[in-house]
Amino acid sequence: MKSETGSSGFAPPPYPFDVPVEVSALADAMPGGAVDLSRGVPCDPVPDVVAAALAEPDPARPYPPSIGTPELLDAVVGWCGRRIGVEIEPDQVGACVGTKELVTGLPHLLKLRKPDRDTVLYPAVSYPSYEMGAALAGCRAVPVPLDASWRIDLSAIHEDDAERALCLWVNTPGNPTGALDDLGAAAEWGRARGIPVLSDECYVEFTWSGPSRSILQHGTEGVLAVHSLSKRSNLAGLRVGFYAGDPDLAWYLRETRRHQGLLIPGPAQAAGAAALRDQDHVDVQAARYLRRLEVLVQVLGSLGVRAELPEGGFYLWVEAPGGDEMALVRRLAGDLGVVTSPGTVFGPGGAGWVRLAAVVTDDDLEVVCRRASALAG
Repeated sequence: MKSETGSSGFAPPPYPFDVPVEVSALADAMPGGAVDLSRGVPCDPVPDVVAAALAEPDPARPYPPSIGTPELLDAVVGWCGRRIGVEIEPDQVGACVGTKELVTGLPHLLKLRKPDRDTVLYPAVSYPSYEMGAALAGCRAVPVPLDASWRIDLSAIHEDDAERALCLWVNTPGNPTGALDDLGAAAEWGRARGIPVLSDECYVEFTWSGPSRSILQHGTEGVLAVHSLSKRSNLAGLRVGFYAGDPDLAWYLRETRRHQGLLIPGPAQAAGAAALRDQDHVDVQAARYLRRLEVLVQVLGSLGVRAELPEGGFYLWVEAPGGDEMALVRRLAGDLGVVTSPGTVFGPGGAGWVRLAAVVTDDDLEVVCRRASALAG
């Protein structure tokens, strides 16, 4: 990839979630303006427990610990025991500044430790940052095919790629598909080959089909679970996340990230600890998302577009009529003023599909419903 200066160095690709101008123009032209369902940006109020924690006096003068305050680490340990039934120690946990920086930075740190390996394995239809993390580390990004139910197909990984792999990413519930992987099989696959399995579980609290799943339920050896408070607690602006799992891998990341100066501000860590200790606000938020998903399924049905509730997460993964995802994106923008994401944002395997995020205020959702009713006549 050439840069604009003509050198052969790295040049950033277009940001995948930038909305095409033609789509924005169609949606903006709708009376009342566009309703953006293209991104999973929390829109609901910050929980009361978080607001109270942020209101506590805190001079924020000292540098906060990079690994996480004792209060935050204790809250993570307690959450793991209560919510996923896994007992871990505080030294198996580390804080991260949200999870996107961890996702894009992990391959670089892993390659420093194992310079003879150069490959990042990740689901073929998934969050674009897995691939970007590989690129930023100068690694090969190798997509792993998904089966007909959008679950990662471990049998499709070539052994040549496995021998070069720094890590395997899995994501449950999946973004954009909402599918639930067999995390036990993923952990076993990685252990058999000495490959760390990194499990992105930021939607774990929004699992609609069965109990919440974590790779840590299958042991901590060789695995790392990555969690974000952005989704579960509407804290995207505070940038609080954590990783937990294999003691040696957690130690390595805690130490290297200290040298990088990756710090969550102290007040944000206090707010994150308060959020993790409170489940009531999460249950309220989960009910909101499930209701919004159900409404959007009905809206799409009124347009003759079939949609099903996901197994987890707050996205609808919708097959475009005739397999033309951009035609459906333009139709939703022109008819409803709704901005959505074409499936190819998540990899070539997403062609023919469209993602809608049920991350929308109730008022905006009511606007969409009125527009759909008007179309139906």
